[in-house]
Amino acid sequence: MTSHTIEIRKANLNDLSQLQKIGIQTFTETFAEHNTADDLSKYIKDSFSNDKIKLELSNEQSIFYLAIDNEMVIGYLKINTGDAQTEIQDSQTLEIERIYVLKEFHGKKVGQLLYEKAIQIATRLKVNYIWLGVWEQNLRALQFYKKNGFLAFDKHMFKLGNDEQIDIMMKLTLNNG
Repeated sequence: MTSHTIEIRKANLNDLSQLQKIGIQTFTETFAEHNTADDLSKYIKDSFSNDKIKLELSNEQSIFYLAIDNEMVIGYLKINTGDAQTEIQDSQTLEIERIYVLKEFHGKKVGQLLYEKAIQIATRLKVNYIWLGVWEQNLRALQFYKKNGFLAFDKHMFKLGNDEQIDIMMKLTLNNG
């Protein structure tokens, strides 16, 4: 088998439908078995609508990156800075809001490539730390971030449809001083 490179590129408005498709598919793959169909459907309708994604893509403080393998989008990263951050709106921090990879590509280092892109940007912006929230039952993601040096520092409520869930807030301090 010949090896090939997975391309990581910044998404723009032309990528809206691909971003919507990968967002819905990866979110469903990740959370369907742990949530009701109604809650999942409501969240997807709200979070992955054309208008919502267009608004996010148009916000300079929210940036999406696509992971592409043989011209197929297989995962994506969404980072937020400044006021676009969902909770800690500090100019010296960067939020990783989402790293999602299609299930069939798990274990192939795609998430790591997307994560490394976030680290590059955080380093370039000279932020003090990167933070994120991970659902307490998403053990795969919790393990991934712990392996990459993130530490839990708080918890917050995340509403999926009508279901209130606990996210573990994690952060990685960077030495950009």
